Amino acid sequence: MRSKLRIPPINLISLRSLNARMILAEQERWNYNGLEKGFEGELQFDLLTDKLQSDCIVLKGLLLEVGGSEFQIDTTVIFQGIIYLYDVKNYEGDYYYEDGKLYRIKGNIVKDPLSQLKRCESLFIKLLQELGFDVRVEASLVFINPEFTLMQAPCDYPIIYPTQVNRLIKKLDKVHSKLNKSHEWLAQQLISLHKPVSSNMKLPSYEFNKMEKGMICAVCLTLETEEDGQFIVCKKCGHREPVESAVLRHVRELQLLFPEMKITTVLVHKWCKVVKSKKRIRRILVKNCRSVGKTKVRYFLFE
Repeated sequence: MRSKLRIPPINLISLRSLNARMILAEQERWNYNGLEKGFEGELQFDLLTDKLQSDCIVLKGLLLEVGGSEFQIDTTVIFQGIIYLYDVKNYEGDYYYEDGKLYRIKGNIVKDPLSQLKRCESLFIKLLQELGFDVRVEASLVFINPEFTLMQAPCDYPIIYPTQVNRLIKKLDKVHSKLNKSHEWLAQQLISLHKPVSSNMKLPSYEFNKMEKGMICAVCLTLETEEDGQFIVCKKCGHREPVESAVLRHVRELQLLFPEMKITTVLVHKWCKVVKSKKRIRRILVKNCRSVGKTKVRYFLFE
């Protein structure tokens, strides 16, 4: 069993929109870039775990809660007798470890990921106990970026270095395992407990009227798009997307950023900007959404 493609977390999806439509403060932009880089590293690790041939279940991007405490697992691999938890880091550059802290050479101190890993492992074991599932758990840090170097790390530090990642995959493929329905039940329980939005999510403040309007390219995430017949075309990277799917993607964006707003033809037309015809917007909404009300007070529910 393999989980579907990894879905970006809601805070990253939101920040992608905000970054395209407004100027983020320096710290906000730094946080956004860190999330993008981290997600890119997780996708790189997915390319390897997707190739596993052993009898295992791979779950991606779980945000769980136990006893009021949230914790995130980048990749969970369930075998018959053991569950591996992997926290994937896409750090780049030279680092050193000293007195329980991680430092970047010629840079700032980095919060020690080991304490985060141990906390995650402890909370996951507690959750397994609540679910009545008894199995050994082993958590590791995976540094996926080939340009990463760490010096002075303790020998017992649970690290998978970039040069060891391929060997890790080979090791996992050799694990003797025969899953049964109880493992499938556990996987389904973990998926059902996944929280789509973190209770600790914080976004920059924003207002509809102060945000730049237009359609964001699905590939390069810029507003350099224009309407060209049946397509929305990005002038920067050349990506082409059918107008209908592009409009619906931006309806979802509106719902995410402004859940209190009613989806109307006028609102979507203003938000998308590059689609010149309101009638075209209305036809797309009527086709794909449930219409509520009539004429001027009509709005749409997109589910």
